[in-house]
Amino acid sequence: MYNTCHGEVARLSQLHLYTPPHQHRCNPSSPTMTSTVTKTLLRSASTANYRRAFSSSCLRSMSSPSANTPLSTYNFPPSNFLPPKPRGHGPTEIRGPYYYPVTQTYLNELLSDWGEFVDGVKFAGGAFSLMPEERLRGLIETAHKHDAYVSTGGFIEKVLSSSNGNRAVIQKYLETCKNMGFDVLEISSGFLSIPTDDWADLVEMTAKAGLKPKPEVGIQWGAGGDASITELESAGTRDSKWLIDRAKTFREAGAYMIMIESKGITENVRNWRTDVISAVTSALPKDKIMFEAADPEVFAYHIQNQGATANLFVDHSQIVQLACLRKGIWGTGNTFGKIVTVGKESTGSHRSPQPECELPTDLRINSNRSKLYIDIN
Repeated sequence: MYNTCHGEVARLSQLHLYTPPHQHRCNPSSPTMTSTVTKTLLRSASTANYRRAFSSSCLRSMSSPSANTPLSTYNFPPSNFLPPKPRGHGPTEIRGPYYYPVTQTYLNELLSDWGEFVDGVKFAGGAFSLMPEERLRGLIETAHKHDAYVSTGGFIEKVLSSSNGNRAVIQKYLETCKNMGFDVLEISSGFLSIPTDDWADLVEMTAKAGLKPKPEVGIQWGAGGDASITELESAGTRDSKWLIDRAKTFREAGAYMIMIESKGITENVRNWRTDVISAVTSALPKDKIMFEAADPEVFAYHIQNQGATANLFVDHSQIVQLACLRKGIWGTGNTFGKIVTVGKESTGSHRSPQPECELPTDLRINSNRSKLYIDIN
């Protein structure tokens, strides 16, 4: 990826060596250029006509998938500072294929526009197990291209129930997921009763297989499907202390993150269990827990109470709304103008910092009195 040096652009501008941005189809002072750069040679007979020459593929200067702040025409109003990717805290995981198909083309378009705000993509309901291998790899590679990890979701419950916990089958599942390119393996048990020690053993097995173990814990029996409120109420709930104790055990076993199941807390309930949320956030490190929040009212509640950098899981269709809320540029009557962060730049700006830039070593400017050319190799 080539970076354009703003200082060099300014210098060339003074020497009339490049065309002003408004005459280009995109801004050459953008912090990044696409990697699909083609060779371009410019020769001019007169210094006054010198131009900074790049191919159209260079000038189509979308910021790189990992860039924190793509240049926008509307970047002058301050907005909340958010940690850049890869984020140690404040990540957003989105649901991929399940309720709706998510194709490679759609995912690429979504992340090209909103990848700055997406840290991970999760398959739900074991949907990946029904896909042709080539198409599945394509989806995973697309997420990786945009610096997003890929999670299996809780399909291990099917593996456990169908194999009666056979370790060889479990190991085969872990190895297959690793070879396919998955990064995170969710270890849920919403439908199953698993001894805590066995659950912790699965965490250790997952880590040894080279995957990041992400146990999902909650208070609701039978969570994980689309059961009605009445069905879940009849199944019963656990105490929040049960959830917290197991989360701590799994952290000790090597879990990199704990997913908090929303059913029984904010999903499929008559009244939200905010007491459970308070107990969890008080007892566990904020950067090690992620709340399921695939409902605008739910993720707004978490942002209000944990701040703009709450770790959240939402549906892919909700990423724009959540991004606007995190950045503090829009919201509802309860949140508009009320979600703020403290900027990390010396200027005090709340906008995310632009990456440092420098001329690439293989971009050489050669000139004499009669001609100038720029080679991009």
